[in-house]
Amino acid sequence: MKFFFSSFVLGVFAVCCRAQVVNLWPERLPADVCLKSGNTVQDVGRDKITRIRQMPVPTLETWKAKKDRKDKVLIVCPGGGYSVMAVDLEGTEIAQWLNSLGYTAYVLRYRVPNDREGALQDAQRAIRMVRAQNPGKKVGIMGFSAGADLSCRAATTWNENTYSPVDETDSQSAKPDFVGLIYPAYLDGGAGHSVTPSLNVNESTPPMFVFQTADDGYGYSSLAIAAALKNHKVPVELHVYPRGGHGYGLRAKRAEAAAIWPVLMEKWMKNHL
Repeated sequence: MKFFFSSFVLGVFAVCCRAQVVNLWPERLPADVCLKSGNTVQDVGRDKITRIRQMPVPTLETWKAKKDRKDKVLIVCPGGGYSVMAVDLEGTEIAQWLNSLGYTAYVLRYRVPNDREGALQDAQRAIRMVRAQNPGKKVGIMGFSAGADLSCRAATTWNENTYSPVDETDSQSAKPDFVGLIYPAYLDGGAGHSVTPSLNVNESTPPMFVFQTADDGYGYSSLAIAAALKNHKVPVELHVYPRGGHGYGLRAKRAEAAAIWPVLMEKWMKNHL
């Protein structure tokens, strides 16, 4: 386990190619997957963050790196308390950053609002789809705030089938090969801020990178999951930066921490996976 305190600025990352969007589920749904009717609803706030407030039909958006020579791909889960999704701040901007490093990325627009079990079904389906499309590559999942909670839930309940198989894609494993948790929330639901009991952390849990700031109101989440992983001898890299609060993504104008975590995660993916 590592603790890191520093202050430096991340340079501007390159813009990448146009994304492709597909529906996550086929027309013939499993009986235990319930999609709501209606249209996607989103808006842009005064803070210049695009938020999806209604996502009845989940999608997977592919951001393919121009020079995809890496042995890893990543699924990105935006946060928003499971009531909205900050789809640019914690989704498409993250995919562009990953593309600039040479990684193909997938932005998961899971079901909102208030459908945590549906979101977990979406995450499992997304991992299987991405694995089927990238044979031989490691499939990672990363998220922010509630999206980090979703990523962690997918990584610790991968052997629990949350829906009935619907096609050949569902024969793929739903276990991610590695996980990135950036200012995670909701992971400390156990006694004394210990790890949430429903998270089945054990020796087969994939390795994780965890970043949070000391002044984040959800800060115990990172400590709880890192302690649980350490107790089961699962590789974990934990960084706690002094300031930054919550919800900054890659936007350094919102918090200096936004310039810190990408450098650290890039090194972790390169050197420890």
